[in-house]
Amino acid sequence: MRPEFPWLNNLDSGSLPTMESPHIGVVRDSMLTNPRLIRPSLGRSKSKGLACPGPDFVYGMVTTIQDGGVAEAISNWHCPSAEGQRSGAPHRPERDFVCLNREGVKSGVVTAKELRQYRDTHDIRRPAPARGVARRSMPTLVPPDLTFGISTRPSTPIGELLQQQYRQRWIQQQLHTHSALQGQHHKRQLGRIQDTRTSTLRKSRPTGVSAPLWTLPRFQQVGPALDTFRDAAARQRALKAQQADAARRPGALGQGTSTKD
Repeated sequence: MRPEFPWLNNLDSGSLPTMESPHIGVVRDSMLTNPRLIRPSLGRSKSKGLACPGPDFVYGMVTTIQDGGVAEAISNWHCPSAEGQRSGAPHRPERDFVCLNREGVKSGVVTAKELRQYRDTHDIRRPAPARGVARRSMPTLVPPDLTFGISTRPSTPIGELLQQQYRQRWIQQQLHTHSALQGQHHKRQLGRIQDTRTSTLRKSRPTGVSAPLWTLPRFQQVGPALDTFRDAAARQRALKAQQADAARRPGALGQGTSTKD
């Protein structure tokens, strides 16, 4: 301990002055408490200049309960005895909320706020069980040999893995699928000739002029906001071409992409 600087005992070791970094002039308190003025020591981390408590200081929460610690918890199992429970205060029955709700409805309670106020002002308890009558356990409906949880997946046979049987099965499946596709393609080529655009249009019948959709009277005289045709005649020619070619195009409106070209 240095009598001229007694406050040095409460500082961390990194902030103490050493012979490796001598000071010229008066050593002030701020030189050992201000991080900007503390010089780093050789081989040590730079100190923050914080004062540490004394050796009697206890970090954290002080435990005053003497229960024997971990050894007592491992060696013994403390549980309340039935005699102690009988000798204590009598157990108060639980509140019967079913009866409270029923009586509240009879009294004209209809909202949640009124029901809460009714429960605060009224108290109905469940009847206490008679002495000497043991509480009957509910009959279980679960079979005795039932196992709860997820069943364990059967282990993979190591012999099949070493013999690469999974690989052979996959190759056989791929060959079978490929041969089936080849057979379907061969049958498709030997079948009837696929229809072309001309044959499809030849078989189709011209559709009649459909009635216009119903529109509000105030919108019947309103023209379109955007018109990409040069004139009304170009629009009619485009509509007639679309209706004539709709037979070979998929879709409900006949505007899909056709593959019969």
